[in-house]
Amino acid sequence: MALEEYRAKRRFENTPEPPPGQIHSKTDSSGYFCVQRHDATRLHYDFRLEVDGVLKSWAIPKGPTLDPAVKHFAAHVEDHPLEYGGFEGNIPKGNYGAGSVMLWDRGTYELLGDAKAGEQLARGDFKFRLHGEKLNGDFAIVHMKGRGKGNEWLLIKKQDEFAVPGWDVEAHAYSALSGRTQEEIARNMPARKAKRKTAGAADRVWVSDRPAKRASKATSPIAAGKPAPVKKKRKSRPAA
Repeated sequence: MALEEYRAKRRFENTPEPPPGQIHSKTDSSGYFCVQRHDATRLHYDFRLEVDGVLKSWAIPKGPTLDPAVKHFAAHVEDHPLEYGGFEGNIPKGNYGAGSVMLWDRGTYELLGDAKAGEQLARGDFKFRLHGEKLNGDFAIVHMKGRGKGNEWLLIKKQDEFAVPGWDVEAHAYSALSGRTQEEIARNMPARKAKRKTAGAADRVWVSDRPAKRASKATSPIAAGKPAPVKKKRKSRPAA
């Protein structure tokens, strides 16, 4: 899918989501990945992998898992720009995907197998190794061919040293970027504490709790990995 669909679904004058910019992919054998916890009409997780200059994206209702015994349904959705890989904030009501977005995990991935990423996706069997703050180890995302709308995939954790039977994604419901909970993001509260940066992630951050019309000018997609500061009111001096 091209970024035209991403653009067509959004009015950038009304949403703080980043428009496509000038960030480019660096290599074909590795790239950026992120997972965003999105409390929209229904709570779900958006899983994104950098491939051929865009973020290939899947909506996962139950979220990712480190349990190899569990295969989670993933609906392939429109490509997102690389700038979206660091977005955390609130999409206003009346806009596509309205609700709070948490940058739940981020990091890099290594391509596994003997074919390029685009080729693996085309044949419906994409293998990779994640290096994130919460997700690590070998995974595969597999196309369920001949099903429904044709966008049905499965995200599968492979058996390795990072596998955790019974792992619960909701036990880790805090931002990898700001440390905030979903409710704190929805209320535009400041970051809880400084979070460590994941290699390869610092130059792809877009966080905005600011008004949508000013977000694109005030926040660079190549900004430091921290949420927008909350301005404190100055104390008025007593009259002389």
